[in-house]
Amino acid sequence: MKFNLTDVQSLIRERRSVRPEQFKARKVHRDQLEALIEAGNWAPTHGHTEPWRFKVFTEKALESLQEKLAEAYQRSSTEPNFLQSKYERIRNRHTCASAAILVYMKRQTSGKIPEVEELLAVGCAVQNMSLVATSYGLSLFWATGSAVYDAQFAAEMNIQAPDRILGVMYPGYPEGDWPEGKRQFWMTKVEWFTD
Repeated sequence: MKFNLTDVQSLIRERRSVRPEQFKARKVHRDQLEALIEAGNWAPTHGHTEPWRFKVFTEKALESLQEKLAEAYQRSSTEPNFLQSKYERIRNRHTCASAAILVYMKRQTSGKIPEVEELLAVGCAVQNMSLVATSYGLSLFWATGSAVYDAQFAAEMNIQAPDRILGVMYPGYPEGDWPEGKRQFWMTKVEWFTD
């Protein structure tokens, strides 16, 4: 099996995270959401534990999710860190995005595989999802922070320790031109050893 390396590298370089507040008013369809999740399911996983799990929210369920996230943000943010503008942005995100995917780690029952490896596997699943999103012309914004990690929010989502919520993903079509990306030159981040 052979793939065009240039196309794969271009896809990786063109992946973007755009906030839902900068999405077009264009719906992401269920078949696209399914393709993202299927791509996530093909992530590498030590011991074949496949620790990634997804909860997809649309329509009224998305509005309810945003209410719960806003409440979790308010609960988990102490003064002076609480920002009313951020609370409102979280609360109203359902007006910008047509779907949200809550991503969490389902911890292996035996605990044989170290938790960090399970977390990394879920991160790889998210990267796969992001690349497929890019192929559709979608951004996949990964929202994290105190609201997402709030214990009461996890309980409301029916997720109990040792399982962990790792973020809420918002797919959408960016408004305007595809955003440009930038990275520092990769060679500045590498050490080579031969002996």
